[in-house]
Amino acid sequence: MSYTHTITVPLAWDEALQQAKDALAEQGFGILSEINVRATFEAKLGAEAAASLGDYVILGACNPNLASRALAADPDMGALLPCNVVVRRSTDAGETTIQAIDPQTMVQLSDNPAVKEVADDADTRLRAALASLGGSAGPAN
Repeated sequence: MSYTHTITVPLAWDEALQQAKDALAEQGFGILSEINVRATFEAKLGAEAAASLGDYVILGACNPNLASRALAADPDMGALLPCNVVVRRSTDAGETTIQAIDPQTMVQLSDNPAVKEVADDADTRLRAALASLGGSAGPAN
């Protein structure tokens, strides 16, 4: 099973990152965390490691209504929140890749029907956010 939804967009890095945030907001997701993996690699591993990675940010996206429902159904689901969305672009790439976790992975870890309902809703919203960015669907990595 694929665990991400992936698209590529013909956008510059900064534009793709901002549009991903905007698309998530339109679907009711706030950004709880933003991890700049490239900057972390540069600080901890050096400029060469950062350059080989390229631009890479992990957004911790959370829809409070969905999170509330998931945690009410199964408090252990907190270990899977927030929904991670990756925006990445290798140094020499002409496109930016955007990936969102497939919320159906939660369903595999819980047999609670309420968790499935939340995962279905989150999945619909994350797919809509990606679809609004255009681009082309690519293979999950």
